[in-house]
Amino acid sequence: QLQLVESGGGLVQPGGSLRLSCAASGFTLDYYAVGWFRQAPGKEREGVSCISASGGSTNIADSVKGRFTSSRDSVQKLVYLQMNNLEPEDTAVYYCAAVEGIADFYCAGAVSSARFDVWGQGTQVTVSS
Repeated sequence: QLQLVESGGGLVQPGGSLRLSCAASGFTLDYYAVGWFRQAPGKEREGVSCISASGGSTNIADSVKGRFTSSRDSVQKLVYLQMNNLEPEDTAVYYCAAVEGIADFYCAGAVSSARFDVWGQGTQVTVSS
């Protein structure tokens, strides 16, 4: 069974940083584009970032551009979401998701949840003083 597992969430003060990790179980992320999404209480799920299988193409949502970045570790087989200068509005459950495909177009345009077919269970990020 293909599964994703997120880690690294927690409580952080405004202005702080967190790094989320996404690991695969039952498959390798090498040939998958990986997206990060978040969902705050009472709000729709929002696409945050996408990184292509090669890592050569990344797409960051305007709402977090300049503060969040995504990267891949080909040795550890992990995908990261680095979140800096966190704001209370960033409080949400963060999910990683994957879609098989090596082409960069999987991360073109808006980061849409409909594009991804393997999902993790999510990790809570709370930004509060």
